Amino acid sequence: MYSFFLGLDLAQAQDYTALVVVERKEFRYKAKPDEYHIRHLERPKLGTPYPAIVEKVQDLMQSPQLLNRTALVVDATGVGRPVVDLFRKAGLRPVAITITGGNTVTAGGGGYHVPKRDLVSTLQVLFQTGRLKVAGDLKLAPVLVEELLNFKVKINVKTAHDSYEAWREGIHDDLVLAVALACWYAEKRRIARPVDKP
Repeated sequence: MYSFFLGLDLAQAQDYTALVVVERKEFRYKAKPDEYHIRHLERPKLGTPYPAIVEKVQDLMQSPQLLNRTALVVDATGVGRPVVDLFRKAGLRPVAITITGGNTVTAGGGGYHVPKRDLVSTLQVLFQTGRLKVAGDLKLAPVLVEELLNFKVKINVKTAHDSYEAWREGIHDDLVLAVALACWYAEKRRIARPVDKP
């Protein structure tokens, strides 16, 4: 069973790539629910090519603390299968998450299709119950907190559909999404892992 979950929100155009490592703290005899401690927050330089991101992730996952104890959870929404395939070719066995606007989680093709509301609600519950901890000494901790504060639910009055995004133009949400990916998979870890298909 994994102790660490590496969430990766891959950049598109002018966005940052965000990489987070969340450690799951399990309590003996389940007297308390699991807690999640954010141990690493990183935004590689804007424009960093995907092969360099794969190498960075591979190095991090080979570190003594994370080796064979870490699940890699990658947002495959915008960049698609080719970038996820780079991680697979590197032997990293990513769990690919395609973020959808639907209502149901589905599995297939080596990953999941997950409604954004599921990712966001998982994060909200963990924060509101005090189960998600952010170390104050992490350089990007204030950026993550700002992203969380700016992340809003928008409801279309005509369709009653909800959307989740930063409420102001120019505000990034990459760290929030990377944390949400890691935490969603950590919470849902008892789901059977989708089979990778060539």
